[in-house]
Amino acid sequence: MTQVRKAIIPVAGFGTRLLPISKAIPKEMVPVVDRPLIQHVVEEALAAGINEIVLVTRSGKSSIEDHFDAHAELEDALASKGKDELLATLAAIAPPELKITSVRQPNAQGLGHAVYCAAHLLGQDEPFAVILPDVLVKPQANSTACDLGRMVELWDASNAAQIMVEAVPQEDVYRYGIVDCDEPSAGESADMRGVVEKPKPEDAPSRLSVIGRYILPYRIMELLRDQPPGAGNEIQLTDAIDRLMQEGKQVQAFRMQGRTFDCGHIEGWLQANTTLAREAGYDL
Repeated sequence: MTQVRKAIIPVAGFGTRLLPISKAIPKEMVPVVDRPLIQHVVEEALAAGINEIVLVTRSGKSSIEDHFDAHAELEDALASKGKDELLATLAAIAPPELKITSVRQPNAQGLGHAVYCAAHLLGQDEPFAVILPDVLVKPQANSTACDLGRMVELWDASNAAQIMVEAVPQEDVYRYGIVDCDEPSAGESADMRGVVEKPKPEDAPSRLSVIGRYILPYRIMELLRDQPPGAGNEIQLTDAIDRLMQEGKQVQAFRMQGRTFDCGHIEGWLQANTTLAREAGYDL
């Protein structure tokens, strides 16, 4: 069984929910406490044992790649002044095991299309992760549990696709994609029967909403190759996952143990900064 070593991170969006902050700065470079959002997400992947990152990007996003690149002039300046602690901070951004590749999404055609743009970088039958960078997934306070790492473990054990979910209040299910499955315990998975997009509370099959973390088999790329447009006239990843289930392949909902912060909008971004800064010891 091939191990999960690659994560596809779509970063080509405009970040309209973060305007005006994101007008000139890619939303993925907006800081959360002491580092940009994209660095938090890459660190999550590394903690899960995933060291090859594929950024699906577009023009105007070069600062994301620059962030993970070497900066010899800055490093030389810090070294000459004996600022070893800052040098170590820079080195931690891109540890030696981290490999980052970028591909362009020529035009916005949906999440499924963005994911498929990276298909040629996968080996035959190679599984992969998809991480949506708008949402931070963090362990509970005083915990080091890595939900993405647990998903990788469950993939290794069962070869079943893993879709991260969290419970939301019944009255809020209309805002999310809600999975149809028997409710698993935190840190465990249950077989999915389907996904319902933004159901009415009385029609929802559960309270478990899709988070934006996936472990998927290579077969998804083959399905995306000819996936017709769906909702919003875009190529939807969830439609390809539905087809995977129709083929009889096992797809499971993984119930997270940690916390989420939706940094794709101002309120969630502010909450992430406030909560995580206090936990890091900053005096606010």
